[in-house]
Amino acid sequence: MKNKRIHYLITILTIILLGIFSRQIPIVPLCVGDILYAIMIYFIIRLLFLKTSKHKAALIAISICFAIEFSQLYQADWITTIRNTVIGHYVLGQGFLLIDLVAYSFGIFIAFILDRFTK
Repeated sequence: MKNKRIHYLITILTIILLGIFSRQIPIVPLCVGDILYAIMIYFIIRLLFLKTSKHKAALIAISICFAIEFSQLYQADWITTIRNTVIGHYVLGQGFLLIDLVAYSFGIFIAFILDRFTK
């Protein structure tokens, strides 16, 4: 079980690095960052809840991603202030985009397939 946690942690850190680098290369579409974000959320769920099924982890991860995206429709001063910080921007995003929901769905699907077919 400890080996799985280490595997998931390394995967999460790798995804974070890929996400940072994806923003530095102008030819990489912005949706790649959203896909990587969803993959990271999936593997964080797997890291925290090892005994949870992969299907349930995917449902939890997609729910989190969608909730964060829909929360961007809420524009109160206090949450806008949080979103204007570096961490707030990366975690909560800035504005609602329907295409982000597609990217998140695709990212969760990729993570689920990767998780299912790797040890």
